[in-house]
Amino acid sequence: MKHEVDVHVGKRIRHRRWMNGTTQQQLAEAVGIKFQQIQKYETGMNRVSASRLWDIAHVLGVPVSFFFDGLDSDTQTTPKAGDLPGDIMTDKEALDLLRSYYAIPENQRRRLFDLARVLSEAAA
Repeated sequence: MKHEVDVHVGKRIRHRRWMNGTTQQQLAEAVGIKFQQIQKYETGMNRVSASRLWDIAHVLGVPVSFFFDGLDSDTQTTPKAGDLPGDIMTDKEALDLLRSYYAIPENQRRRLFDLARVLSEAAA
């Protein structure tokens, strides 16, 4: 049976790996395991040991605490208008948008951000 903490940590591993543009194979090789084990970690099927999580954090360039961020806020609440989906960092479209956004040069990215803010305020 999957434990909610293992699922959360796995999602955060997948999110960071995806944001870095790292494949499961590349991450697995860097920490000395098979890519199938990374798959099991990312789905929460297998728990990640402390030492393995330390290695994964090092390879992905984040502190170990990154994988636990947002864990306390995972409890379900009644959504309000304008709220983000409960787990936006696992939404492929949102991650794709974020990656594309950071690929834009900074001065253009700032203008796009300002435009998005104006449009969201107009839609409210």
